[in-house]
Amino acid sequence: MNTRNMNTPGWRYAAPARLLHWLMAVLIPVMLALGWYMMEIEDDPGSDIYFKLHKSLGLLLLLLLAARAAWRLGHRPADLPASLPSWQARLSRLGHGLLYLGMLLVPATGLAGALLSKSGVAFFGLALPRWFAPDHALAEQYFELHELAAWTLAGLVVLHVLAGLKHLLLDKDGVFQRML
Repeated sequence: MNTRNMNTPGWRYAAPARLLHWLMAVLIPVMLALGWYMMEIEDDPGSDIYFKLHKSLGLLLLLLLAARAAWRLGHRPADLPASLPSWQARLSRLGHGLLYLGMLLVPATGLAGALLSKSGVAFFGLALPRWFAPDHALAEQYFELHELAAWTLAGLVVLHVLAGLKHLLLDKDGVFQRML
């Protein structure tokens, strides 16, 4: 492990960035699993509780993403080790950009579909105002985009985790520890 980088200021993400990262790192897989489970039981009695929870947690993820983006605007990310090849640094930036895009598109398309559905959206019981008249066909299109974006985000999360484990177990370069 390159200890020189780990002893210099800015090698590690700030506590708020780490907290937001790990909150989302837990919530995103929970949301993906909950979403796929919901679709298996969508016509079962009592399934609406899962849909309401999914919508509320999705809105929470949007709020966390907004907080994360606001934090990021005012704070530089932690430095990558100088020993990291430039192609890996570019791939890291691309991967993080795609993750942010996915973290925005998944809840945004789900929210759009839900707002266009008959059931609407409530945030832990607090109903959001209707912005549109229900439109089943358009809602279904947004839900199809939502599912595609969710599968894409799941793949990106897997790649992100594998990259982190590579840095932790193989490279031992301190990249993984920046977010611990």
